[in-house]
This record gives sequence, C-alpha cells and structure tokens, in this order.
Amino acid sequence: MEPVKIGLLGLGTVGGGTVTVLTGNAEEIARRAGREIRIAHAAAREYDPSRIQGLERIDTISDDAFAVVDDPEIDIVIELIGGYSPARELVLKAIANGKHVVTANKALIALHGNEIFAAAQAKGVTVAFEAAVAGGVPIIKALREGLAANHVEWIAGIINGTGNFILTEMRDKGRAFAEVLAEAQQLGYAEADPSFDVEGTDAAHKLTILGSLAFGIPLQFDKTFTEGISRIEPQDVAYAAELGYRIKHLGIARRAAAGIELRVHPTLIPHRRLIANVDGVMNAVLVKCDAVGPTLYYGAGAGALPTASAVVADVVDITRALTTDPTNRVPHLAFQPDELSDTPVLPMDAIETAYYLRLLALDRPGVMAGIAGILGEEGISIEAIKQKEPGAGDTHVPLIMLTHRIKEGDMNRAIARIEALEAVQGAVVRIRMESLEG
Repeated sequence: MEPVKIGLLGLGTVGGGTVTVLTGNAEEIARRAGREIRIAHAAAREYDPSRIQGLERIDTISDDAFAVVDDPEIDIVIELIGGYSPARELVLKAIANGKHVVTANKALIALHGNEIFAAAQAKGVTVAFEAAVAGGVPIIKALREGLAANHVEWIAGIINGTGNFILTEMRDKGRAFAEVLAEAQQLGYAEADPSFDVEGTDAAHKLTILGSLAFGIPLQFDKTFTEGISRIEPQDVAYAAELGYRIKHLGIARRAAAGIELRVHPTLIPHRRLIANVDGVMNAVLVKCDAVGPTLYYGAGAGALPTASAVVADVVDITRALTTDPTNRVPHLAFQPDELSDTPVLPMDAIETAYYLRLLALDRPGVMAGIAGILGEEGISIEAIKQKEPGAGDTHVPLIMLTHRIKEGDMNRAIARIEALEAVQGAVVRIRMESLEG
C-alpha cells in the first residue's frame, strides 16, 4: 500500500518534535496505522537543523507554506506555525484542496473553528486538533470518544503550565508574582510578552474548545470570561493555605439550568482534591459525568515531544480512517454538525460560585458588623472569617472571609458597597472558590 504523505508547516519546537517522533518511531507508527507515514514536504522560514532529528528523511524542505498545501502528492497537512494568520488561510486552502488537516493551534480553532469545520464537512475531510488542548494529554479524544455515553456535567482544568508553575512557586516558596514570572521567562516557560499565559487568554482558547466538545455548542471564544493571575499576592496564597485551600488558575465549563458557564480565573480549591496537587508546569483536566462520575487526565501540557505525541496520534487516526465513509467519522466537535445546540453561554453576572474575600478594615468596634450587614442584605452568607492581628502602629487589619455560593452580580454589588465604606481601605480582593466535589 502506498505511504501516506505528510505536508508539515513549521519546524519550530513542536514541528521539530513531530519530525523526531514520526521518523524515530516510524516502524511502530506504521504497525499501528496500517501504512507507512512519510513527511514528503515541509515548509519553514527559519529552523535550526542541529536541534531536529530525522530532517534527512524529509523529501523536500522549502520556505513556501502555500506550496505545501497545493502539493498534489500531500494527503495530510500538519499546521504548526501558530497564530491566526496565515494559519487560517493555509488550513482553509488545504481543505479546499481535499487534504486532511492536523493542527496544534488552539487560537485558530477557538476563533475560526466553526468556519474551518464547516468547510471540512462540506469537503469530506477531517480536521484533527488533539494537541491544541493540554499538549500530550489526550483530553479531546476522551471527550469525543471515551466519554461519548455520558452527559458531561462540568469540566475544571489546569490548562496553562506557565500559570501553574508561577502559582506553585508562590505557594511553596512565598515568592512574589513578578519574581517568579521573570524566572519562568528565563526557563522558557513564558514568552517575552507573557500576557497570553498569565492573563488567561491561552487557557480561554482551550476552554472554549473543551466547552464545545462537552456540551455540543458552537465555539464561542468571545463569551468566555477571562481573568488572569497577575494580581494574586503571596498573602492570598498563604491565607488560602491556612483555610485549607490552594489557589489554581482554572478553566471551568459547567452545564447550569439556564445555560453554559465558560470561565477562566484564579480559583480556591480544597487542598485534598487531586487537581489541587497538580504542580509546576503540568496540566490536568477533571471531567464530571453522570454515568462514569469524575475522571482526571494528567500530563505534560507543552513541550516538543509531548505535543508531537498528540499531533502524530491524530495523523495515525486520520490514516486509519482514510478509507472510511466521511459521514461516519468521529465529528469534529463530538456531536454531529446538525445536532449542535443553541444553549446560551451565561454572562459572568449570572454565574454562581463561592468566594474568598480579603480587605483592609479599620481596627475598631462595629466595622466587622457593618461589613457582615452589607453581605447579609445582599443575601450572602459567610462560611468562615479570619481577622489578622494588627502590627505595631497599624490602624487597619486584614480581614479574610469565605462565603457560600452566590451569584456574581450580587457579589459585585456587595463589594461596591463595602469598598465605599470609610472604614475600608483600598479595593476588596476577590477570588472565586470551587469545591469540585465528585
């Protein structure tokens, strides 16, 4: 049988890893796929040959990505250049030319996936994107296939390793955010402009994809609430620990009565939960279903070989399916295209969660009662409260409260009223809390 011929776009970290895995494990991959898989044409403007094993086994390497997608010999195009453009144009051109596509590009799928999948469906080709979420962790395959018998109730994921590394260092060593971020950049975990990682955009791209797979809704990145970790202070990490919690930067997708929650933000989790103990640059996704209950998927969320593992797994799947009736392939977003629902994504004000609150209050009688009174008037009940002892000469003391679940809109009103009190200094720090009970 003729080998399946691959067109590879990009020879950076993941592209180089893909070459290494496809060539180094060629025999094992062929045994699994049923056919030889060969990189026939690769394109990259810049790459370091000394860092990529197996380059000599690529038939052609050029700097023209469009020549790859237009090459009539190519069966599958692997897009690993990232970003929105020209990735979108290249993927759509490959589809128009009747080629299957594998991509690790979460931003592309989150923003343009609806258009790309519709084009692929019309052309009878597959777009596979396992590597777009959680690197080498097979969470997309789990949602599309392994959990297909279930109603997914909620997903909570640590899906950005940079943010998880920073929060782990802040907790274990009491370090400040800026200091750990600088180290993350030195180690190569964070880019020179780290905003995509630390402000939650990267995680929001991934959560958008997970939410669509879980609940059968179109991709809606613009409706995903996003909050980063740059305002988390060491004292909040320490106070959370005293109260039995750890702070993690979570992506949460939940099916609620009125619609779907899609939100990325720092979250207090009980320290005994497995996901609360996922540290460093590792990723983990916890999925709660009605039939199987909670399942946890853990592993390396980035890196050359872990991500290449997911890319090549997609290539193997497509190779196996090349002779399959296109209408009977696994749907791109887990549900059949004409079965996606219009269930609304809820605005953040309508979402219900518990809260950690920290504020500086004047150390005098009646202040605590006034704050508690505002919370009570807004229907917010307090689960726990801790007042720190004042230091020498301090007029204001830190006050930490944990609340029961309440709608975000109600909490917003209460915080505005508390901040307006003369006895309260500065802004109220608010971190959402989730018990993640299975």
